[in-house]
Amino acid sequence: MTTASSMSIFLNAALINNFVLAMFLGICPFLGVSAKLDTALRMGGAVSFVMLVSSICAYGINKALIIIGAPYLQLIAYIVVIASSVQLVEMIIKKFSPALFRALGIFLPLITTNCAILGVALFQTAKQYDFVQSLSYAAGAGVGFTIALVLMAGMRERLELSSVSSVVQGAAVTLILAGILSMAFMGFAGMAS
Repeated sequence: MTTASSMSIFLNAALINNFVLAMFLGICPFLGVSAKLDTALRMGGAVSFVMLVSSICAYGINKALIIIGAPYLQLIAYIVVIASSVQLVEMIIKKFSPALFRALGIFLPLITTNCAILGVALFQTAKQYDFVQSLSYAAGAGVGFTIALVLMAGMRERLELSSVSSVVQGAAVTLILAGILSMAFMGFAGMAS
């Protein structure tokens, strides 16, 4: 069991060990949905919600699997919970915001295979966080994911107004921006000590 405070766990997951910019998990939606600020913010919210639900379920599943002596079923159980959570989010978004549903396109069902969400469940279990710490970790990871998406979307929208050499237009300049943003977030590593 870890004795770290909930606030330090939250900051660690959001900034210092950001899932996208420091651990390089969840890159597919980061690059695919970060073209528009509005879409990026809503995708960040959807991923954050799935991370929280998955984290709560993973905590309970881990306890139950330890009690019955079957911890080897963790991975498959977590994947089932994540897939179910994504289906719930997909149905809610389709019902209440069809425009957002169309804007997110294929990236919404791909939340199921987002390794950042599975990473939250596996990392919190490996770090033996209690329930409150697990919630803090998932919330921090979700906020960090949203921050990364929003920052990238803001830079990409701003880039549309700039004249960029034809050599680096499109995916090349997006990857360059992602690398610079990642290096900027590496500066938060000094906060850990």
